[in-house]
Amino acid sequence: MDKIGTDIGTLSQVVNGILLGDQTLRVSDVTHDSRQAREGTLFAAIKGATVDGHRFIDDVLRRGAVGIISEYDPPAGFSGAWLKVPDARVALAKAASVINGNPSHHLDLVGITGTNGKTTTTYLCFALAEAAGVKPAMLTTVEYRIGDESEEAVRTTPEASDTNRFLRRAVAAGCGFAAMEASSQAIDLHRCDWLWFRIAIFTNLTRDHLDYHGTMESYFDAKKKLFDGRLGDKPGTAVINIDDEWGARLADELSEKGQRVLTFSQELDADLTAENIEVSLLTGTSFLLKTKKGERAITSPLVGRPHVYNMLAASAAALELGYDLDSVAVGLSKCVGAPGRFERVPHDGNFAVVVDYAHTDDALLNTLRTARQLTDGRLITVFGCGGDRDKTKRAPMGRIAGENSDIAIITSDNPRTENPLTIINEVEVGLKETGTEYLAISDRREAIGRAVSLAEEGDVVIIAGKGHETYQIVGAEKFHFDDREVALAALSEKLEK
Repeated sequence: MDKIGTDIGTLSQVVNGILLGDQTLRVSDVTHDSRQAREGTLFAAIKGATVDGHRFIDDVLRRGAVGIISEYDPPAGFSGAWLKVPDARVALAKAASVINGNPSHHLDLVGITGTNGKTTTTYLCFALAEAAGVKPAMLTTVEYRIGDESEEAVRTTPEASDTNRFLRRAVAAGCGFAAMEASSQAIDLHRCDWLWFRIAIFTNLTRDHLDYHGTMESYFDAKKKLFDGRLGDKPGTAVINIDDEWGARLADELSEKGQRVLTFSQELDADLTAENIEVSLLTGTSFLLKTKKGERAITSPLVGRPHVYNMLAASAAALELGYDLDSVAVGLSKCVGAPGRFERVPHDGNFAVVVDYAHTDDALLNTLRTARQLTDGRLITVFGCGGDRDKTKRAPMGRIAGENSDIAIITSDNPRTENPLTIINEVEVGLKETGTEYLAISDRREAIGRAVSLAEEGDVVIIAGKGHETYQIVGAEKFHFDDREVALAALSEKLEK
């Protein structure tokens, strides 16, 4: 692949496709964050829900910014370069791609969207590229990584300027592949505009973010933008889970328009399927991978049928990129997945404790079904729902916990500005319908301790909701809290008695 040149662009190159401006200025970067502004920066003044970027125009000009992107007319007396655009976020994405040399065109970029499975699928794609001898990069909820270099993630899908800057670094570092999560909100806010995805993956669609999207139809439409060309160029190939009803619909709609679609399934005839699936809490998951290019016996340290979907998705992308089946099998065997995704907390007791990121009703159902298959004892579930987020999933999550657990403990997740007891009461509505034994303990540390104390030989304790997160948000305060650390402390206390 051609590498990106080191020459910075002129404003005329940036404006080509946006609007006219002073074409003599030299532009080295574009940002929406005033703190990143420096000599040669183009600043996109975005009016957000809580902060208006126009407030920082004087500051970015003092820092050396060469121009402003805005949806409004310039203030009286403004003498610099001002680009008035219909949508500042769209312009930011276009400018970011141009200024950084269109980096998504210089490597194989895979975008993963869906309610559940995005992070693990991204990790798997990274591992398969590595196994095939291709230096990979990835942007996930957990971390941003280029080869062996990693930094903590700020958000699931960064702003377009941050993503393009990252991809340019990846190309400069010799990466031929990158995978990234594409959340529905990020897609809707144009953070993925003007990226060219060699492959776009659809994992599934279940209830979540309805506080933002309003309806499932609107939620689906946001995801569909990644595939149908509304963000710029259509992806080269769409990889879709057709066991999911929304995925099956998407595959049909794209196929009807002549787009290349690869399907995967555990239940139906598809381009990639999995047979003879066996799951063990101790050894992981094994299955027979069947593809148009042949079959392979797969063994993976990941636990559970939901992860089989993730492995099928990543395998489809890998094969489409020309990686061979042997590399796929090796990559799957080595990938331990993302932290906090059905992650067993190690200890010497005769029961299991598992931390999982499940924070939607469908994800919780998948996690509990997996756990049920792995135990002859009781299933004890600790879970909660985040504050200031989609309230429609609270009662359903309570119902699912009750229907699939022997003991359920409702607790706080990240209550944020909501009263934790109010959230618990809304979860209880669904749980009470099941008649399952349950406790309501708002203090999450105490709730985890109680679950561990109740565990007996053969039981499985599921601590759901936060997964890899190492913090809890109560009110406006964010403080350190790691479910794995708290569980280890409770286990130490129990096992010492």
